[in-house]
Amino acid sequence: FQSWDNERARSYRRLNHIPESWGTAVTVQAMVFGNLGDDCATGVAFTRNPATGEKSFYGELLPKAQGEDVVAGIRTPHPISATGRGDSLEETMPSVYGKLLRVRTALEKNFRDMQDIEFTIESGKLYILQTRNGKRTGFAAVKIACDFVDEKRISRKEALTRVDPEQLSQLLAPVFPIAEKEEAVAEGRLLARGLPAGPGAACGRAAFSAERAVEMAQRGDPVILIRAETSPEDILGMAASKGILTSRGGMTSHAAVVARGMGKCCVVGCGEITIDPRYARLMSRGQTVSEGDFLSVDGTTGEVLSGKLSTRPSEVIQVAVEGKLKPSDSLIYRQFARLLGWADEVRTLGVRANADTPRDAHVARAFGAEGIGLCRTEHMFFEEERITAVREMILSETPEERKKALTKILPMQRGDFAGIFREMRDLPVTVRLLDPPLHEFLPREPKALAATAKEMGVSVEVLKGKVEGLSEANPMLGHRGCRLGLTHPEIYEIQVRAIFEAAVDVARSGGRPIPEIMIPLVGTVAEFTVLRDMTDRIARDVFREKGRRVPYLVGTMIEIPRAALLAAEIGAEAEFFSFGTNDLTQMTFGYSRDDIGSFLPHYLEAGILPNDPFASIDVEGVGQLVALGTSRGRSARAKLKVGVCGEHGGDPASIAFFHRTGLDYVSC
Repeated sequence: FQSWDNERARSYRRLNHIPESWGTAVTVQAMVFGNLGDDCATGVAFTRNPATGEKSFYGELLPKAQGEDVVAGIRTPHPISATGRGDSLEETMPSVYGKLLRVRTALEKNFRDMQDIEFTIESGKLYILQTRNGKRTGFAAVKIACDFVDEKRISRKEALTRVDPEQLSQLLAPVFPIAEKEEAVAEGRLLARGLPAGPGAACGRAAFSAERAVEMAQRGDPVILIRAETSPEDILGMAASKGILTSRGGMTSHAAVVARGMGKCCVVGCGEITIDPRYARLMSRGQTVSEGDFLSVDGTTGEVLSGKLSTRPSEVIQVAVEGKLKPSDSLIYRQFARLLGWADEVRTLGVRANADTPRDAHVARAFGAEGIGLCRTEHMFFEEERITAVREMILSETPEERKKALTKILPMQRGDFAGIFREMRDLPVTVRLLDPPLHEFLPREPKALAATAKEMGVSVEVLKGKVEGLSEANPMLGHRGCRLGLTHPEIYEIQVRAIFEAAVDVARSGGRPIPEIMIPLVGTVAEFTVLRDMTDRIARDVFREKGRRVPYLVGTMIEIPRAALLAAEIGAEAEFFSFGTNDLTQMTFGYSRDDIGSFLPHYLEAGILPNDPFASIDVEGVGQLVALGTSRGRSARAKLKVGVCGEHGGDPASIAFFHRTGLDYVSC
């Protein structure tokens, strides 16, 4: 019972969002001994392969040992099924192996899921100590779910509940390019081969303790945690690492099981390497890797190589996005697509993507996005050839001068929007007009100020004065969003014109673009109506000039608490709402997302907050505003389209709340 409150247990709960209030359960059972003699053993078995999902009995055992010895990874275990080496359970105790096979069949039939079984053999007699649903990689989770449907053990709907949303990300994990890896092997950089226990490939700097792994990751370095074996005390270091490597242990060791659950690249039982923790280094095949050196680990093949290797996209990416593989060439992709197809049959929420470029739009559509829920136009301004024109506009003293500078940006933005509309074809694209304050486009460092002043043909003092004049004590609450569009209407006018000209051009070439203009940071009805009228006026002008119309909507981003409270009044004027939950969270809590790191760890540790409110929505507070804004908006406009485009649109727990609240879509 005391173990519930030790540091590793608290860390595990934080990582897996387990409430502190639950408490722990204890099983009391009779003891059996796997270490009495040659006819004794202990082991762990999976009814299917937990790494690949293959329908093969998979497990390991240690003769003359207790259960803790297997999971601790202190000794490299023997296989359960025959390998020809003569040391497996099937070869040394065939009758016990036969009984274990029958247990495997019975447990899978009863629980209708892949089982993780712990067993002990005492004096030739088999005892089953426990069974539970086995942890598995994302690859295995998808395959097992599909196979259980094909075996008519579960329904398609139930199969969807067997795969955690985060596990699907593992199918997108990068891998090493085959040619590059073969070249590294030819150069003699292959250090060892171990057991492939976790998905994908990872390259990072070697760390020989959990504490050093955390420190290095906090500096921004990718990390490979290297241990003889891991234990629960290493949990934070494992979470901070890109990959995990152990010299001991098997596929059921602590490192393998935890890495699979986390979706981390992992290689275990790498007996060829010698780890010297005192001097923080490993030796193998005449080579030495010291702490901080780069190491490359392949969790699919078990190979460990010195130095850096680049990574390439997974098979799913190569099929869906790049078209380099046919769907028929990839079993992983076929199962991935099959599972998502089942999800499409039952879901009610639409799924859009946040995308700012034609390339982003292409990727989004390839993965099935039903539109773009947030296109941030400011991202288009930061490209090298555009930032000069933007800065010229900012330095202008009159609206006429600003318009002249903005005219240079118009064809660039028009091209961007046209590319996005073409990629999305007949799907809606929500474009947010300029949101950040203007000072973000100006340099602050002395060298950058001098270079920009020279490029703009002004003195450093003039540029510095402009920067200081635009600086704000609290930019998040300052001169940005719709406030900028109202005081500098020429900025929004140029953006809106670029959107409609692009839409008409794409429509003329056979496309069916659906632009949705989103006005950010609205807090009053008047702010919205003035800018909506401006949008409608420019749309009429463009349609008249080009002799063609396209359908469009004008809506707003609900990201200020006042807007959620006055959603009925705003909903009477706007055609759609999109909740910007990043800013809504900042303004509801009064927390700055950029500065919360200074006290958030303490709040989480002390239980003041259950989780990071910027990662998973605060249902009680921010969620209440979302629900209120949705219901009040729809009281004024029954068919008001409502979505969310903040970070929470990609968080499974937040999405469950948005579904319950009746939103039309999430954009992630």
